[in-house]
Amino acid sequence: MQSITPDPGLDMAALGGRLRAERRQRGLTLQQLAAASGVSRSMLSEVERGSRVPTVLVLDRIATGLGTSIARLLRAELPARRVVLRHDEQDVARDPSGWERRVLSPVLPGVEFEFMRTTIGAGVDAGVFLPHRPGSREYLAVEAGVLRLSLDDEQVELRQGDSIFYLGDCHHGFANPGTEACVYYLAMDLPDAHDGHSG
Repeated sequence: MQSITPDPGLDMAALGGRLRAERRQRGLTLQQLAAASGVSRSMLSEVERGSRVPTVLVLDRIATGLGTSIARLLRAELPARRVVLRHDEQDVARDPSGWERRVLSPVLPGVEFEFMRTTIGAGVDAGVFLPHRPGSREYLAVEAGVLRLSLDDEQVELRQGDSIFYLGDCHHGFANPGTEACVYYLAMDLPDAHDGHSG
């Protein structure tokens, strides 16, 4: 299990290597990725060298700038037709502010899809995530608690059992205004980077 916190269990060198490989595969310089992600060139360089631990929000911005998911930065592709991820094999990105994202889906060749379970503590705001490229889709279902979802300038409050679909090419924020932990599942489907859309 991997955790995006200053945790010796996270292989920062492997994360940095995957980030560098994904960036180079797309023909991007550090400066170009900085412009696409809103993350400074120096931060990107430190993460690639394995000397800086990014927050979950920063890691998501880097992934969005690359047109991919956090899962692809945390784990190498698995070419198998069938992949079982036991609970202790799933990657977990924890943010010091009081929330965590557990990646439930494997990273597969040519597939930009992420299925995750997120827990946000009472009163915690997980922040606003950058728009994904046009054609991105997100499906969300609340298992417990209350979620305040912001989509650009609109806010939607979701409670246990509620679900929503929205296009992922908008700023989207997640906050828990309640007094108990909020747990929700989110599936993110990104279009193929070579289908003519740009991130």
